[in-house]
Amino acid sequence: MAQRSAGLLIFRRRGGAIEVLLVRPGGPYWRNKDASAWQISKGLIEPGEDAVSAARREAGEELGVAIAGDAAPLGEIRQAGGKIVEAFAIEADIDPAAVHSNSFEMEWPPRSGRMQSFPEVDAARWFGIDDARGMMLASQRELLDRLSDVVATLSSPARARSPR
Repeated sequence: MAQRSAGLLIFRRRGGAIEVLLVRPGGPYWRNKDASAWQISKGLIEPGEDAVSAARREAGEELGVAIAGDAAPLGEIRQAGGKIVEAFAIEADIDPAAVHSNSFEMEWPPRSGRMQSFPEVDAARWFGIDDARGMMLASQRELLDRLSDVVATLSSPARARSPR
């Protein structure tokens, strides 16, 4: 059975255009990647947790802010590795410079026996829709098309607040 994750495609309106907040994963495998490396904030759905709650929890862990407000379902996508991601659109304005991610540990370098800590997200950045298409993981790009279908139905921006 494929792993299931949930995530938020956070967007804002700027000068009549839509921008999306994407994150680049932390850790050594993503260190020198840029194009096709950015993605929505997402993570595994815990047992007994609903998808939208998981998406909000993951955004809080990866961005360092709690995001409240109406979340519109964008449906599911299947990533290249087989993981299924259920995504939600939510309007919020977050300062990427203020992002503070949780961290994870992994053995690095491989087979060294040495554990190192890395941020789960090493950067967050706002992208216009066209730019996002070139920077985003190919398997998540479909979410940008789905976003345009729901933007008009969401009325007011969500508020982001620091949980710390």
